[in-house]
Amino acid sequence: MFRELKDRLLELIFSRMFVLLAVIVILFGVLINRIFQLQIINGESYQNNFILKIQREKTIPSTRGKIFDCNGKVLAYDELAYSVTIADNYESSSTKNADMNDTISRLIRLIEKNGDKLVNDFNIILDKDGNFVFNVEDRALLRFLADAYGRTKIEDLKFAEKNATPQEVVEYLAGEKRFAIGQKKEVDGKEIFIAGEGYTKEELIKILTIRYAMSFNSFQKYIPTVVATGVSEETVAVVMENKEELQGVDIAEDTIRKYIDDVSMSPILGYTGKISQEELEALNMGKSADDDISERYEINDMIGKAGIEQVMEEKLQGKKGSKLIYVDNLGRITETAKAVEPVAGNDLHLTIDSDLQSAIYHIIEQKLAGILVDKIRNVKEYHASAGASADDIIIPIDDVYFALFNNNVIDFQRMTEPNAGLNEKEVYQAYLSQNAQVLEALKEELLNTKTPYTALTTEMQVYESYIVSMLSSKNLGILMSDEIDTKDETYLAWKAETISLNEYLNHGIARNWIDITRLTMDGQYSSSEEVYQALVDNIIEMLSSNTGFAKKVLKYMIRDEKILGRQVCMLLFEQGIIKGSQDEKEALENGGISAYSFLLDKIKKLEITPAQLALDPCTGSCVVTKAQTGEVLACVTYPSYDNNRLANTIDAEYYNSLTTDLSNPLYSYATQQRTAPGSTFKLVSAVAGLQEGVTTLSEKIDCVGLYNRVDNPRCWKRTGHGLLDIVGGITNSCNFFFYEIGYRLGTDVAGRYDSELGLGKLAQYAEMFGLSEPSGIELSESEPRISSEDAVRSAIGHGTNNFTTVGLARYVTTIANSGTCFKLSLLDNLTDASGNVLEEYTPEVRNKIEIPDSTWEAVHLGMRGVVENASAFRNFPITAAGKTGTAQQIASRPNHAVFVGFAPFETPEISIATRIAYGYTSANAVEVSRDVMKYYFKLEDIEEIITGEAKRPDSTIAGD
Repeated sequence: MFRELKDRLLELIFSRMFVLLAVIVILFGVLINRIFQLQIINGESYQNNFILKIQREKTIPSTRGKIFDCNGKVLAYDELAYSVTIADNYESSSTKNADMNDTISRLIRLIEKNGDKLVNDFNIILDKDGNFVFNVEDRALLRFLADAYGRTKIEDLKFAEKNATPQEVVEYLAGEKRFAIGQKKEVDGKEIFIAGEGYTKEELIKILTIRYAMSFNSFQKYIPTVVATGVSEETVAVVMENKEELQGVDIAEDTIRKYIDDVSMSPILGYTGKISQEELEALNMGKSADDDISERYEINDMIGKAGIEQVMEEKLQGKKGSKLIYVDNLGRITETAKAVEPVAGNDLHLTIDSDLQSAIYHIIEQKLAGILVDKIRNVKEYHASAGASADDIIIPIDDVYFALFNNNVIDFQRMTEPNAGLNEKEVYQAYLSQNAQVLEALKEELLNTKTPYTALTTEMQVYESYIVSMLSSKNLGILMSDEIDTKDETYLAWKAETISLNEYLNHGIARNWIDITRLTMDGQYSSSEEVYQALVDNIIEMLSSNTGFAKKVLKYMIRDEKILGRQVCMLLFEQGIIKGSQDEKEALENGGISAYSFLLDKIKKLEITPAQLALDPCTGSCVVTKAQTGEVLACVTYPSYDNNRLANTIDAEYYNSLTTDLSNPLYSYATQQRTAPGSTFKLVSAVAGLQEGVTTLSEKIDCVGLYNRVDNPRCWKRTGHGLLDIVGGITNSCNFFFYEIGYRLGTDVAGRYDSELGLGKLAQYAEMFGLSEPSGIELSESEPRISSEDAVRSAIGHGTNNFTTVGLARYVTTIANSGTCFKLSLLDNLTDASGNVLEEYTPEVRNKIEIPDSTWEAVHLGMRGVVENASAFRNFPITAAGKTGTAQQIASRPNHAVFVGFAPFETPEISIATRIAYGYTSANAVEVSRDVMKYYFKLEDIEEIITGEAKRPDSTIAGD
């Protein structure tokens, strides 16, 4: 038996199978040994070698330079702060989106619980009605859409993407293929992912904002995205406590931009914010990926978004530092090596006197309030009588009541809340009842009555016009304006107001002008009648919760006394808009004081400001320069905004309130608003007339009132001024005199009148005064327009002349210094952080007007005569000179009020240009300019000039 076992064993050993098994065992042993070497003995070394291969360079942001005024007062600076960040260090899996969204949702609650705000640079926001709306337009909107849909260029957008509504963009980004912000839901037996399901609209947009920002770092996951900046210590503590459960979340030391607490400086300074994709491309243009990392902008950088912050971005930004980091395959930083420290940005010094700037802002506000108080009457409506002028326009008190709703001073949405006050509930219930009646009447009109637009009541016309505007808006896109054939007969009939809205909309459906895919429809509609019924249902549903439409209803409720003035005033108390004693409230409630008197008193005390009412006039501008150098001392626009609430992290609610504010506080009335200059242009005409030889210093022209060489325009003094020379023509602002100058400029050697000839000569001299191009100031400025119509009327500043206030400031500065036309500047110098001057910014001389001293003397004397005749300057301790101007833009609104001037007359130190749009009479602009001179030359105590109360008009001007 033993031999048999031995033989079998030998047979096995020498068999091929045994050899194969032996080889396998040996190889397996070698493999185990190798794994042991790799994992146990040398594992740490190999892991480190692997990590070392993933090397990255990370930038360290620099501190932005300070901005100072001409007196060394700090206007803008960086302040150390903490930011909450989140990095995408999540492993790819089927639950990645859900995990990230859950973390972000919890993080948002922690941040907001302590009163801190999230970074909000997403271009879709929620409006007051809870609808998604774009907060950018034109090219900026197209760039956003291209980024949202992953298109490199705007031109790559598909038609549907280019015309997408905000709701569609949100649904796309929140959809399962992108950020998957929502939940699955069973629909018709199938599980379907519903974007936004399980979240409120507010929650959805906040999460989407963060996910969208994170997506720009998708190829650099080691770079965190800032969620909130300038957060409180409480938020820092709670985030750090919960850091283990908040994957990717961290606290970072950061800086935030702070500005002087003075809204008058905001339009000049601007504000900073997170760079957009379009701005990133523009700022990096000409820079390659191989350039020094400190020279390139990145997607998380903060840059100047407006004003001087934007214009001087690269001077203020500083130089970034950098550090070498090592990251693992998930983008997590594992080690930091050498670092290069950042270099602080340069400091910018302005020519602006911030105290003067602030004073002028308050002077304008006081004057605007004074004009309103002077024009408000205790009547319901104003109807111009035959022969009434623009000066006769009054403001009915009902317009004031409505303005408080129309410009969102009274928060309509708050009236709907459970904790609304007694008057809020009372007014809201009255509105609900009236609104239901209006909607029922509209539905009947749209479906059955079908009254031609022109035959409707004014109220119903307003409602139907609003419907068309709503359907055509970019945010809804139901009535597709781009698809409408503007030569179509039915369209033309609608524009002519001869057909009903029913007919117009039905025709729109037939011609595919209505995008039915954007209607909420039950089931499949097969006929145009059913589609129209669905459209009407959608219209009524949308109007029922539309704040804009609600305002239309409220206007007629005030007119019909379904809402009383007393109730409106009590709403101001209940919503904390104004303060008042209990006695004051009781007097208002029991009739001890009328709503008219009460509200007028609040406007007088500036508890309700002109900007809040947004009635004519509610805006103004004033630019002051050094007459001999072209340096800008003040560039004031009213109203303004708080740039601290837009810097770093935009306060979305505040920004939305600014964009919907009817007084347009984000618009610079000093540099962007253009209006006719009125009689201030007569100084150009005077110089042109003298230099072209069509008049002389000694010639006298006989003003008889009616000018009959053309189509019978009249002088403002209908009986005529009699004989006037050039000085008298300017002093008396004689239209007849300058009609004649305009006519002569357009008369050729053969005695034939040619308006184009006259316009060409006027344009030539306007160009000499810098009126043909922007002033040179380092802010966004509208292009001026020299008149191209009617030489006779253009000579008195009408025609199509349109100039900015800052353009008029350069013009009068050139007159004050007798011919040196500067490129205006508000920059003084640039220094490094140690105060060493790097650059000087002296205003550049654009051109010099070489004309005889006698011509300048005549112009100056004429301007001196204007001021001597102005009752506002009676007994003024400093000699000043100036020219008034009144310009009509539309007959149904007051005239624009303009004044340009300089002082002292003998040795001009400052020049000034003031405009009050729809300010009735130039006397009001004169009074503002006078008070500015009082402040600048310290002629009165500040408390006497800036009283904090309305200043009613106190002077007159005999014609313009």
